Amino acid sequence: MTETLLRGRTLSFLRWPDAIDDHGAYSYQEDGGVLIREGRIVATGAYEDVARQAGEGAQKIDHRPHLIMPGFVDAHVHYSQLQVLASYGAELLGWLNTYTFPEETKFRDAQYGRRVARQFLDEMVRHGTTTVAAYCSVHKQSAEAFFEESHARNMLNIAGKVMMDRNAPEGVLDTPQSGYDDTKALIAEWHDKGRQHYAITPRFAITSSPEQMEMAKALAGEFPGLHIQTHLSENHAEIEFTQQLYPWSRDYTDVYEHYGLLGPKTLLGHCIHLSEREADALSDSGSVAVFCPTSNLFLGSGLFDYQRYRTRAKPIRIATATDVGGGTNYSMLRTMDEAYKVIALNGEKLNPFASFWQMTLGNARALSLEDRIGTLDAGTDADIVVLDSRATPIMRLRMEAIESLAAELFLLQTVGDDRAVREVYVAGRPAKGDMA
Repeated sequence: MTETLLRGRTLSFLRWPDAIDDHGAYSYQEDGGVLIREGRIVATGAYEDVARQAGEGAQKIDHRPHLIMPGFVDAHVHYSQLQVLASYGAELLGWLNTYTFPEETKFRDAQYGRRVARQFLDEMVRHGTTTVAAYCSVHKQSAEAFFEESHARNMLNIAGKVMMDRNAPEGVLDTPQSGYDDTKALIAEWHDKGRQHYAITPRFAITSSPEQMEMAKALAGEFPGLHIQTHLSENHAEIEFTQQLYPWSRDYTDVYEHYGLLGPKTLLGHCIHLSEREADALSDSGSVAVFCPTSNLFLGSGLFDYQRYRTRAKPIRIATATDVGGGTNYSMLRTMDEAYKVIALNGEKLNPFASFWQMTLGNARALSLEDRIGTLDAGTDADIVVLDSRATPIMRLRMEAIESLAAELFLLQTVGDDRAVREVYVAGRPAKGDMA
């Protein structure tokens, strides 16, 4: 039996922090311990108390004075767009056709997919992210490459092959039947294998015909416990085109309602331009609106109204995500920095505890995985990030004047990046180390 005892300042959330002084929302130990056994957390709390529960042979790792937190969770990202990051000058539909679809064509080559999957998951770990909800390309082998790499690292990830049979180049199209068959085969091979989770993934209504949407509906009916992920209301031109393709629909959201794709495990990327009826539909179904601030800004798509969605009479469940390659950074720290600015432009301020709740427990809850990840609670998987608030010269200088945990978290969020991630543990094993 292997045991690891981590020591450092521990921070884990219990619920949403209503204000910057809402100390009951989190558990913080200035000298904390986390005891890990066989990939799971078995005890957490004051170091002296936790140390008494460790066996004589436990490996002790002292991370003081750094912060030990649950690993970050990214609720919407495209692993097949690694080479699309930082592509200039287009809005959503033009960007897809100019950059994304030509790149995703390359994933017909299984070896290319394996290479990119390795690099993609390296970047996730480098930036402190231990769980993602990932879109693969349309090719079955791209999903196989992702799951093979994720399983080899023992990461808990959600992923799915996109289903898309129209309005894209031939090299990235399937058919309604092949999309169904490939998805069903991937579910059989990979869902619940180790820590892997499959998501039924119609890319979005524009690239799926009514026939393919029926196939997605059939899959959702056959596998009701699976996640579903797609895109919704990112861009005005996208919304208009969707309404042209589905003229019977009341609005964009109605397309997914009609095909039975809304529900508590449905992750809807973007959701920027929702009507009140659409927002009610998401709330009533328990579906998740995924806030992707860096891609929304980069592509000029609009400002997600985080606080309105969260506090309306019928609140919407919210996750946050990098959305690379439309997003511009793999870091959830950088993502929440941009989220703070977007929320500020909408007239609100997100306190730093709420930001860190969102990228840990908040996103874990949005993915319906809070029993496994997102906290340092005993019994959960030992996916952990260690953060260094003095990682760069400017951070060291700024920390000389910082006197509160809230201010330290805000510093990490505002100027932190992969350099602030000192170590990452995946199922209890160090995963970053000396990664170049």
